[in-house]
Amino acid sequence: MRNTLAIAKREFTSYFNSPIPFILVALFVAISGFFFFRDLFLTRQADMRRFFELMPLLFCILVPLLTMRLVAEERREGTLELLLTMPITDWQLVLGKFVAALGVMAVLLAVTLAFPITVTAIGPLDKGTTVAGYFGALLMAGAYTAIGVMASSFTRSQIVAAIVGFFIGFLLLIVGMVVSLVPPSLAPLFAALGVGTHFNNIARGVIDSRDVLYYVSMIFGCLLIAQTTLDSRRWR
Repeated sequence: MRNTLAIAKREFTSYFNSPIPFILVALFVAISGFFFFRDLFLTRQADMRRFFELMPLLFCILVPLLTMRLVAEERREGTLELLLTMPITDWQLVLGKFVAALGVMAVLLAVTLAFPITVTAIGPLDKGTTVAGYFGALLMAGAYTAIGVMASSFTRSQIVAAIVGFFIGFLLLIVGMVVSLVPPSLAPLFAALGVGTHFNNIARGVIDSRDVLYYVSMIFGCLLIAQTTLDSRRWR
């Protein structure tokens, strides 16, 4: 655990030594804020529904840009082998990088708390669904982050890592959106695989163990693949 936290602290600090996270956070807040406040003042309804509706797609675009450097940069600069000669395991390395990136996403979500505070100025806010929505957003961010770490472990190119991470995340998003268009026999499978489907359930205030298990399984599975990818270097 100590090694994991040390890596996470190192990565988290390095994020804020670069302008990229600030640019991504600013873009996310600007885009989500524009659509959210536009609909808010048009409908005059004190809810966060529109904000949470945008989140799956915005995360699908944002997170791969945030995670593309995590392992790919280490490979490109030749520091990965040096890092792994230290008394740390592949799993600790992968987990530490994941925690750092998820920490940045948590900061991003914390910044958007200004949105529900503004909503309360218009009318009574449903605090239960808002808290559930943020909880679901953190789980979804974790899933997208794990996918990004996995994609970054495949290559030494940050651009390729971003494209692969986006493609996988977008595929999982689309799968959940076309449930009504597929044959009834396939609909349950598509709904079960859709990353946005599970988030929408939670954002409505219904925290089902199946939705939570989906994200936890996605996180663990992707990080395990990333760890296996790093471990495979010994057999090359």
